[in-house]
Amino acid sequence: MNVELRLRLPRSIFSRCEDIFFAIYTSGKNACPLNFVFMVDCCKKVHDIGKHNENGRRKKFCNQSLRKFAISTLERLKSESTIIMLRKMFWLQVLMMACLAFITLNCAGEEAHSENGKNGAATDEVANKDVTRKEKKEELTPIETTVVTTGDISSFILLSSNLETEQMTDVYSRVQGLIKRIPVEEGDYVREGQLLMELEPDELALQEARARVDYEQEENLYQRKQAMFEKQLLSKEEFETAGFAVKAKKIQWQEAKMNLERTRITAPISGFIGERLRRPGDRIQPTDKLFAIVNNDEMIAVVHAPEKEIGLIQKGQKAFVTSQHLNEEQFAGWVKRVSPVVDPQSGTFKVTIGIRNDDNRLRPGMFVNTHIITDIHTNTVLIPKTAVIYENENVHEFVVRDGKAEKVTLDAGYQDYEKIESRSGINPGEKIIVVGQAGLKNGAKVKIVAEQDNPLAVAKLEE
Repeated sequence: MNVELRLRLPRSIFSRCEDIFFAIYTSGKNACPLNFVFMVDCCKKVHDIGKHNENGRRKKFCNQSLRKFAISTLERLKSESTIIMLRKMFWLQVLMMACLAFITLNCAGEEAHSENGKNGAATDEVANKDVTRKEKKEELTPIETTVVTTGDISSFILLSSNLETEQMTDVYSRVQGLIKRIPVEEGDYVREGQLLMELEPDELALQEARARVDYEQEENLYQRKQAMFEKQLLSKEEFETAGFAVKAKKIQWQEAKMNLERTRITAPISGFIGERLRRPGDRIQPTDKLFAIVNNDEMIAVVHAPEKEIGLIQKGQKAFVTSQHLNEEQFAGWVKRVSPVVDPQSGTFKVTIGIRNDDNRLRPGMFVNTHIITDIHTNTVLIPKTAVIYENENVHEFVVRDGKAEKVTLDAGYQDYEKIESRSGINPGEKIIVVGQAGLKNGAKVKIVAEQDNPLAVAKLEE
């Protein structure tokens, strides 16, 4: 019974309703649980009876009505059609509950199976990862090696400078005149005595012809005076004066002849035309610069070494130069001059390095690094710099021994741009790792996939 009905019914009627409901439930419990529809009907009837009681009817009437309602309800429950319907509903509810329970059990089983599957998959994945890790541990690290060789390496003093040419000259004309033609251009190689420029020769040719005529005339006059002197018809003083006059005319003729020849300007040295400063048709004076010729066969590099090195550098000492623009190729040279004077302001002394430039690859003004060799170690173990690993202040390399990478601390000696001297720890003929050593652990198993030719050995064979 709901709360609203409990409040509105008198206590006696409420007790009667509970009895009736209990009787209905007791009579129908063998067939089915109390149907909700019948409970609603009972509530409505009791509600109506309560209204009659409020209108002043007697309790006896109420009791009789309640008993009639209970009897009619029992009769409805006991009817065969109602019982069959309720039984069907009951078994339908049981069937539905069984199906629901079955579905619930299946879902729970599937979830459990899914969880077990996930756990199993996770276990398999962990197992696969362990297998993969083991396989990775067993994998060999691919590397490339080269064979350790022996050779010579030197200690040197490194200084920088700009190249100059030992032979360089400016060309001037010795006579004035108009430029007739210029058969050479900048960059041309000329030999000593080769024609560089030709001037208009007409004026000087006339001067040379006049001087020659004057000389011939004076020569004839001298011969006549000589004949007269032999016959004692001429004094000795007049004869000597005639001889001096002949010599003067001859010198004037030779000077005019030389000036005529100087209209053809030739190269004073062999070399390349560095500059051409005049054009055909220009009038030039003896003070005008016409050409600049440089001879690149021999170059020099003037450097200023610290005074502490003055005892290590001597004339004739070996040296070499390198240029970044020529791929650091070495060009052999020697110490050509050493100044005995130390500059008090800079604390350095002047050293001139000579370099042969037979293939004409070095040019004046080129920036180079000069290396003055102070000491040489011969037949020593050399390590390529590509094999070296720098770790903080330590230097290491890896050597392949028994299929494993063995880490060796480098006992370094002299070094240059390509190689380092190893004074201990590595023997000639051993295989040193040059590719793949970064991140390699000591004792790691390695696999040699390629063996490079040692560039140091190749250079030694070429020499």
